[in-house]
Amino acid sequence: MLKAAGAAGAGIGAGLGTTALATPASAADAPFAHPGLLHTRTDLDRMAAKVKAGARPYAARFAKLTANRHAQSGRQANPQATVYRGSGSPQNYAALYNDIHAAYQNALRYHVSGEDAHADTAVAILNAWSGKLTSIQGSADRFLAAGLYGYQFANAAELVRDHGDFDLGRARELLSDVFLPLSDDFLRHHNNAVVTNYWPNWDLTALACVLATGIFCDDRAVVERAVEYFKHGEGMGSVRHAIPVVHDDGLAEWVEAGRDQGHALLGVGLMGTVCEMAWNQGIDLYGYDDSRFLKGAEYVAKWSLGGDVPYTANTRKKGAIGGWSGSETATDAAGVDPAMTRPIWAMIANHYTKRRGLSASYLTRAAAKAAPEGGGGDYGPNSGGYDQLGFGTLAFTRGRVSAEGARPQGAVRASASPSAGAASPSAGAASPSAGAGRDLAATGVEGGVGWVAAAGVAAVGGGVLMLRRRGGAG
Repeated sequence: MLKAAGAAGAGIGAGLGTTALATPASAADAPFAHPGLLHTRTDLDRMAAKVKAGARPYAARFAKLTANRHAQSGRQANPQATVYRGSGSPQNYAALYNDIHAAYQNALRYHVSGEDAHADTAVAILNAWSGKLTSIQGSADRFLAAGLYGYQFANAAELVRDHGDFDLGRARELLSDVFLPLSDDFLRHHNNAVVTNYWPNWDLTALACVLATGIFCDDRAVVERAVEYFKHGEGMGSVRHAIPVVHDDGLAEWVEAGRDQGHALLGVGLMGTVCEMAWNQGIDLYGYDDSRFLKGAEYVAKWSLGGDVPYTANTRKKGAIGGWSGSETATDAAGVDPAMTRPIWAMIANHYTKRRGLSASYLTRAAAKAAPEGGGGDYGPNSGGYDQLGFGTLAFTRGRVSAEGARPQGAVRASASPSAGAASPSAGAASPSAGAGRDLAATGVEGGVGWVAAAGVAAVGGGVLMLRRRGGAG
């Protein structure tokens, strides 16, 4: 169905040794790092220190959070026993996503400001839902609800898991017994449809929930299922199906660009969420398959900014197993509205340009245009405005880090042998001082001069790195 093409040697990040990191047998029983979903202790401490010091522009970004109506202490939860999305009565899933975003925003505000009232509010909301919600029902959209709100609930809960009043056991049960089964089943059976019936964002919502639940509940088998699906899953959300074609210029087609802009942005944001949560546990999915996600994210960023991108026609089969069947062909990238944005770019751009020291000009331009990123409630009243937790320019802006900081920092740190001719993992990292203190979202450009000199870059242009192999012919 999908044309798969390997990257030529002139792709983004080629030769950086960014191979997948497998879990070594010696680390199989190592505990997961907590907090360790979208935010680590280092991330939270950085945000708090920058805001306390009044550092620009962190204070302005924090003001974006404090202005959101969901981030106010004292909010009363509206828990439901059964949540319906798509069909059934009442259509009440908005109560769930509004409360989850309120819990997350209050928890994040607590970590930055130290105000206990916000932690107490987050705990009260999460406890109310874990004490009442027993089922998610509806049309096929119930899988979207389980995936989106499952990974978001886990992230909000992760920020208050050590609070004295937080019912950790009940939160684990809610994730394991209500959210996870639907997401896990979708990745296995795809609602009894042919595997290509659903576009990538469906798989990626489920994948984010499975991974977040596994980490939150310290269930290594669940985490391993999620990682394996990202790499080799049969559905359209696995990395080679979501990004089926890599061009010689280093850009890689995001297959859902043939559908529409909104869903493509959603998919990129969800894949970035999966990569970030994995990274914080020592698993490098950002760099998997020669940084395939970077190439796909750059493609979507360029396209969303109004740039011309290639698109290889593909046909996907549709229908139910043993029932109706059909097919659909996408022949070109859909039209875009350059004003459309989602709070997805800061996290991805900061990973590749700051942690890895790579140039990614389309990502940095998109991040700059979206800054300062808000969260749920800042992007309209409908559910699409709540698909990402947001506030990325506050949470993920960082200076360039050392070679050590360019590796996953979780409890499980494994290394695979670089591919033939690849540079050492540290070759792609800038020196600690390179670009230190610069603000990716404020400037929108990061040339990576220090890294370019170190890694041996033959040319930089159009957001693509053209690399030569160090110390070898050709």
